[in-house]
Amino acid sequence: MDAMTTTDVNLNHSQTLRAFRTVRRFLAAYLGLSVITLAAIVALADHPSIVNTAVWIRGTAVAVSAAITLVLAVRAARGSYGAFRRLRIISAVMLVVIVAIIVTPGTFPLWMKIEQGLCGIALLGVAAVVNGRHLRTLFAASGAELRAERS
Repeated sequence: MDAMTTTDVNLNHSQTLRAFRTVRRFLAAYLGLSVITLAAIVALADHPSIVNTAVWIRGTAVAVSAAITLVLAVRAARGSYGAFRRLRIISAVMLVVIVAIIVTPGTFPLWMKIEQGLCGIALLGVAAVVNGRHLRTLFAASGAELRAERS
């Protein structure tokens, strides 16, 4: 019988599995919305009042970041401390950027601000779960072990 580490046991705990399932669902919604938005940008490219350069850049960046965060969530669910840390940082930073986009007048059309608000709701869910006590406690030991190894 293989010996299981504490991390293995915690990663297979029902609360941990549920937390990462929730995170993946939020991120799948974020990615799906981002891909649909990117398709709309391509379809409406001939309408500069609806799709400007800022919309192209933001739409592409959001789709890429959504894919990256989903990959990070999968890796974190497998026990990667680095992926978990990056997921926490990226979800928080993207929330701040989304708020800035929504409140900044002029640069983005209303439809894009609404889309960003929906993405923000999904990321808020991610940030709430990954910054919750259970996952932070689970990964705190991994972080401490990594820091000790580097010393």
